[in-house]
Amino acid sequence: MTPLPACCTPLDAHWPLPDPLPGTVFLSTRFDPTLLAQGDFLRCAVLPPASIQRSVAKRQAEFLAGRLCARAALQQLDHMDCVPAIGDDRAPVWPAHISGSITHSTGHAAAIVGHKAQWRGLGMDLENVLSLERAERLAGEILTADELQRMASVPREQIALVVTLTFSVKESLFKALYPIVQKRFYFEHAEVVEWSASGRVRLRLLTDLSEEWCHGKELVGQFAVDGEQLLSLVAISA
Repeated sequence: MTPLPACCTPLDAHWPLPDPLPGTVFLSTRFDPTLLAQGDFLRCAVLPPASIQRSVAKRQAEFLAGRLCARAALQQLDHMDCVPAIGDDRAPVWPAHISGSITHSTGHAAAIVGHKAQWRGLGMDLENVLSLERAERLAGEILTADELQRMASVPREQIALVVTLTFSVKESLFKALYPIVQKRFYFEHAEVVEWSASGRVRLRLLTDLSEEWCHGKELVGQFAVDGEQLLSLVAISA
C-alpha cells in the first residue's frame, strides 16, 4: 500500500448511508490542505494533471484525497492499481468494466466503485449544507417550479436541507447517468418527487436522454447528513 500523505486521515470504510450497496467498495478520508507538502503527489504515485498542478492547495489536496480513495477502492474491489484520470468532460475515467464516483467537499473526500455487471451507474455527491439565507436565494436556480411549490409547504427550518439535498442528489443523478447516456443535462431536467427523513429520495426525469432514460422515468437515491455536510448517492443497478 502506498503511504498516505500527512494531509489525509487513514481511509475509512464506514458506510454512512441508509442502505448498503452490495458489491461496492466505499472509502472516505478527511484532508487538511494546510498540511499538503511539496512532493506528496510524487510520494503517493498520483500524477496530477496540468490543471491541478496550477491550482491552489485546497484544490490539490481535494484532488489527491479523492484519487487516493478511488485507487484504494479499486485495489479492494479488483486488485487493480489504477488512479482514474480526468477525462475531456472533467469526469474521472474508470476502467471499462467499473462504475465509480469521486466526491469532495470542505475537508472531506470519498469514492465508491463497483462492477458494471452489477451497477451500471454510481453517482455520489458531498455538499456543505447551505445556510437558510443562501438556500432561499438559490432555490429558484436549483428547484423546478413544482419543487418550489412543494417546498412552500415545508417548515422554514427545513428549507436549507431541502435545497441542499435537491442540489446534491441531482449532481449524483448526473454522475450516475451521464456515463450511460453520454448527454449533458441540468437541474431543470429532473425533479425530487419525494424524500424522507430516513434518507431515501425519489427522482423523476423531466427530459428525454435516451430511449430508456426518458421523460417520466423514476429513480431512487439516498442521503445522509453528518454535521454540516450532506452526502447523496444514486445507484443504477444492472
